[in-house]
Amino acid sequence: MDLYNGDCIDIMKQMKTDNIKVGCVVTDPPYGMDFKSNFRKEKYDKIKNDSNLDWIDEFVNCTYDILEDNSHLYCFCSFHNVDLFKQALEKRFKVKNILIWEKNNTSMGDLKGDYAPKYEMIIYCHKGRRILNGRRDCNILRYKRTGNKNHPTEKPVDLLQFLIEKSTSVGEVVFDPFMGSGSTGIACGVSGREFIGIELDNNYFKIASKRIKEGK
Repeated sequence: MDLYNGDCIDIMKQMKTDNIKVGCVVTDPPYGMDFKSNFRKEKYDKIKNDSNLDWIDEFVNCTYDILEDNSHLYCFCSFHNVDLFKQALEKRFKVKNILIWEKNNTSMGDLKGDYAPKYEMIIYCHKGRRILNGRRDCNILRYKRTGNKNHPTEKPVDLLQFLIEKSTSVGEVVFDPFMGSGSTGIACGVSGREFIGIELDNNYFKIASKRIKEGK
């Protein structure tokens, strides 16, 4: 498994120069919300590069360039900027569906003026066409949330493992350019896939490296 601490755009450009290709992308980028979690006692710092989405078109182009033909991309997203993510991805990819991750409990927010949020979106894209493995599953995915012990937007390993196993075969390379605390890498280890991950934040990179090495 290859892990990089740095800016994913710069590293993907170098990957293209080095003719490095990946078989699937599963990633949870900043949502452009300037998000800061205040729910836990132990407060997290704001997520880097989350104040705007100026980077999104270049990110999509770089991702497309290093992704193998006839492969899949999964991009986590929220309703706040789903239109911007979808429009950017559609410039290069075929957007096939928006999967809904239904969590086992609700998030915070406007407690009296809004409906309780219980889901996140996953934009599912094709480069070319690839058949999903196994049976035809529905686009509502029910997985328990993690409690965000390692990262403010940590995703469940079992959810990531499900996506990886639907879209790749054993030994293929899965890529996460916004690795966070490394959950995608752990899911790859469990699934017998190779992994390339990039994380900008040095603290989370250290957490991810340790978790992936230990497999938990």
